[in-house]
Amino acid sequence: MLNVDFLKENGVDIDKSLELFGDMQTYNDTVGEFLLGIAQKIPKLEEYKNTKDMNNYAIYVHSLKSDAKYFGFTKLAELAYNQEMKSKAGDVYYIYDTYDELMKEVNRLTHVVKQYLGKEEVENPSSNRNEAELLEEQPSMISLGEVYEEPTILVADDSNIVRNFVSRIFSNTYKVGIAKDGKEALEIIKANQGNNNIKAILLDLNMPNVDGFAVLDYMKQNQLFTEMPVSIISGDSSKETIDKAFKYQIVDMIKKPFNDIDIKRVVEKTIYFKDLN
Repeated sequence: MLNVDFLKENGVDIDKSLELFGDMQTYNDTVGEFLLGIAQKIPKLEEYKNTKDMNNYAIYVHSLKSDAKYFGFTKLAELAYNQEMKSKAGDVYYIYDTYDELMKEVNRLTHVVKQYLGKEEVENPSSNRNEAELLEEQPSMISLGEVYEEPTILVADDSNIVRNFVSRIFSNTYKVGIAKDGKEALEIIKANQGNNNIKAILLDLNMPNVDGFAVLDYMKQNQLFTEMPVSIISGDSSKETIDKAFKYQIVDMIKKPFNDIDIKRVVEKTIYFKDLN
């Protein structure tokens, strides 16, 4: 592994990133997950760009923006944010005109991260081999569809960085279940209704396939908010989104990126809400 100065020389805002991760050891343990995120997101971005599916494109470029913010990749975060706003507005021409610039920065940072970690250079950042190697490095979490037999926090978020960050924080106190989108979250919730083992749900709103609001709708229809209390983790802090979220019986809402103190506070508050009921 190279010295942290290598990252700074390549435009990485380490100081900003450490507001989340706290120390370089945690950063170093986590930054490899950026490569896994890229392996998952870039093929989807390419697919939705080519099919002009701006709704789904916006979801994945939003996730890319969030990952970039976590690791101090300021330029990439800015490029992804601009693409997110334009894709939400349906501006296909802007996406096509600036896509190569976005990919150039993605490829540059992929190379930087691999050099920093001392990994063998892989020409294609989305290769299956690279993804498999990174998956082996992920912290142990509960698999999809398992009926929980112990107190569990369910994290529903399409970012592997968020899921793994939360898992590390609570690894000594709770099991952590994961859902990569709203569809998986609903399957887990349905499988565990009535067993009282989901102590808190941390739910992202902007996810592919089924979004967080669809999950909230199901929980409202089935009166599950006291059995499985929910707090929102979201990169969207617009008044419209906040107002819409608080129409449901959620406990709290926290904006990404958050640090360990923020998420501990929200989880404790969410579990306390369950204990009150």
